[in-house]
Amino acid sequence: MKSFISNSPISEFHKALGQFINYQTVLSQKEPERELYLAVPQTTYEDFFKLELIQLVIKNQYIKLIIYHPERETIEQWIK
Repeated sequence: MKSFISNSPISEFHKALGQFINYQTVLSQKEPERELYLAVPQTTYEDFFKLELIQLVIKNQYIKLIIYHPERETIEQWIK
């Protein structure tokens, strides 16, 4: 789960992407049947993750997303 609260969303995205790839690499070896998702706040998804570059990276890297609402503590959307 990433909050993306720094002043540089692209820097936070790069950090999250690196962590995601590391976790996915390990999981593929230890528990290949498991699916890994990147959880991001709804506002971050709406403001940043819909940018063309970010959508292209998500698609090319096969990143699955969970969009959540932090205040309500609810999952708003699962994106495979």
